[in-house]
Amino acid sequence: MKLKEPIIYLTFFMIPCAIFSQSTIAVTLPLVTLMDIEPAGTFTLNFTAPTEAGQALTVPPANTTKWVNYTSAIASGGLTRRITASINQLIPGVSIRIQAAAASGAGGGVLGTSSGLVTLSTTATNIITGIGGAFTGTGANNGHRLTISLAVSTYANLSAHTNTPIVITYTITE
Repeated sequence: MKLKEPIIYLTFFMIPCAIFSQSTIAVTLPLVTLMDIEPAGTFTLNFTAPTEAGQALTVPPANTTKWVNYTSAIASGGLTRRITASINQLIPGVSIRIQAAAASGAGGGVLGTSSGLVTLSTTATNIITGIGGAFTGTGANNGHRLTISLAVSTYANLSAHTNTPIVITYTITE
């Protein structure tokens, strides 16, 4: 009997002992600023000549096939980002307008806010502001749908143009 008591006593004191270890890991989250327009490619907007004297030009329907996609990781306490747009040249008498819709699709984070309907010029103009740490998802139906339209601003300045290439440049910046 005396032999069993020391074994029970020894087992009882081994149970409360705990051994632990720690690891330290280094985490890096890089600053990220990526943006693209989907789908790639060009589109055409053509005014239609009237068929009756005295009528106005027919403005083409707006194009809504393009989407802005972006990924953004900002510095701690850093500034939010914005997307601007500009065109390479003006067409006298014609306004080229763009509007970014509210973000939709598979994204998350602090997505940007549309600046509303903007008339483009050769000077960059905000179209989306307030982008924080965010991603929009990729491709069409993710991000901000763009509506690009034309309007006659001044009939007196109109002159005939055929297939005039207008390049819209988009930039994401702080």
